[in-house]
Amino acid sequence: MRNLFILTLTLFITAPGFSQDPEPLKTYSFTLEEAIEFALENNYSAINAERDLIDARKQKWETIADGLPQINGSVSYQNQLKQPVSLIPAEFAGGTPGEFVPIVFGQAHQATATATLTQKIFDGSYIVGVQATKSFLSYSANNEEKTDQEVRKSVVEAYGNVLLAKESVAIFEKNKANLEKNLFETNKLYENGLADEESVEQLQITLSSVENQLKNAIRLENITLQMLNLVMGIAIDAPTKLEDDLDQLATAQIDFSLMESDFNINNNVDYKLALNLTEQRFYEWKLAKSRALPTLSSFINYGSSAFSDDFSFFKSDQDWFDSSVLGFDLSIPLFSSGKRSAGTARAKIAMQKAKTQLSEAEEQIRLQLEKAKSDYILAIEEYETAKQNLGLAERIENKNQIKYAEGIASSFELRQAQTQLYDAQQGYLQSMVEVINKKTELELIINEPNSNLK
Repeated sequence: MRNLFILTLTLFITAPGFSQDPEPLKTYSFTLEEAIEFALENNYSAINAERDLIDARKQKWETIADGLPQINGSVSYQNQLKQPVSLIPAEFAGGTPGEFVPIVFGQAHQATATATLTQKIFDGSYIVGVQATKSFLSYSANNEEKTDQEVRKSVVEAYGNVLLAKESVAIFEKNKANLEKNLFETNKLYENGLADEESVEQLQITLSSVENQLKNAIRLENITLQMLNLVMGIAIDAPTKLEDDLDQLATAQIDFSLMESDFNINNNVDYKLALNLTEQRFYEWKLAKSRALPTLSSFINYGSSAFSDDFSFFKSDQDWFDSSVLGFDLSIPLFSSGKRSAGTARAKIAMQKAKTQLSEAEEQIRLQLEKAKSDYILAIEEYETAKQNLGLAERIENKNQIKYAEGIASSFELRQAQTQLYDAQQGYLQSMVEVINKKTELELIINEPNSNLK
C-alpha cells in the first residue's frame, strides 16, 4: 500500500500538466535596424498608439452617425392595481339631480409598443463636429508617428548602450590580464630585490580600480540588455544577441549628406502636432459660434396600444389600436445674458494663442535643426579625435611598459600612462555611441518621407 502511494505521488508530480520546469525563453538576434522594426510592432507604447488611431477612426464614425436617422423602440405595460375613481352627476345615469355617481374609466391592464424615427435637419454643432473629425484623425496619426519616433530613438540609445557595455567588458578584461601579468612580474622582481615595494603597490592600486570597473561593466551589460528588451516589448530576461559591431555601426552612421538635405518643416512631427492644435482651436471657435444658431429636427413615430381587464395581450382576439405622429422640433437661442458671446470670445483668444504657439514652434524646430547639425558634426569630430588619441595613448603606454621593464620609467609614470590609456579607451567607445545617437536625433528632426523612420 505504501509503495502504491509513492508511485501515485511520483506520477502526479512528473505529469506533463504539473511540470515545474519553466518554459525556456525564446532567443532573439537583431541588427540595429531589425531591432527598430521589431520594436515598432511590439513596443508597449507603439501598440497603444496604434489602438488610439483605431479608436479615433471609430470616434469619427460615432460623430457622423449622430446626424444620421435614429430609430428607437419602446414597450410599456401598466397594471393599475387600484384604478382611480371619478365622480359624474347622477342625472347622467338616471339618478337624482345634485348627487354624484362614482365611476371608473378605462381598463386595469394597458400595453403600448412604439417605434420612433428621429432625424437632425440642421444643427451647427453637428456640422462643426463632422468637420473637426478630419483634424482629430490627423492628430491621432501624427501622435502615432511621434510615438514611433520616440521608440526608434529609445532603441538606438539602448542598442548602443549594450554594445558600449560589451566593448567595455572586453577592454577591462584585457586591461586586467595585462595588469595581472605586470603585477606578477614586478612582484617577482621585488622578491628578488630588483624592484621597490612602491612599484608593486602602484600596480595593485591600478588593478583594484580596473577590477571594480570590470564588475560594474558586467552588471551594466546585463542591465542595458534588459532595458533594450523592455523597449522592444519582449521579456527582459530573454536572451538577445546583437549582430552589429560598435565600430562598424558608428562608421556607417557618418553621413555628411544629411547636412545638405532640404528641410521641409511640414514633415517635422512636432510641427504637425502644433498645427493640429491650431486646427483644433479653430473648430472650437466655430463650435462656440454655432451655439447661437437654431437647431431643427424632425420625428415620426408609430405605435399600437391595447387595453384589457386582465393580461390577455398575447391572445389572437386581443384588439390593438394604432397611432402615429409626425412632428418637428425647432430650438432658437434668444438670450443668454452674454454667456454665448463670452464663450465665443474666449475660444477666439485660444485660437489666436495657438497660432502664436505655432509660430514659436516653427522657430524652435529650426533652431533644433541647427543645433542637431552642430552636435552631429561635433560627434563625428570627437570620434575621429578619440580614435587618434586612443592610438597615441596605446603607443605611450607601450613605450612606458618597455621603459618600466628596463628600469628607466617609474611605476608612477607607468600608472599615469595606463590611466591615460583607459580614459582614451572609454572616450573612444563613448564617441562612437554619440555619433549613432546624434545622427538619429538629426534624422528625427528632418523626418524625410522616404526615410525608414516611419
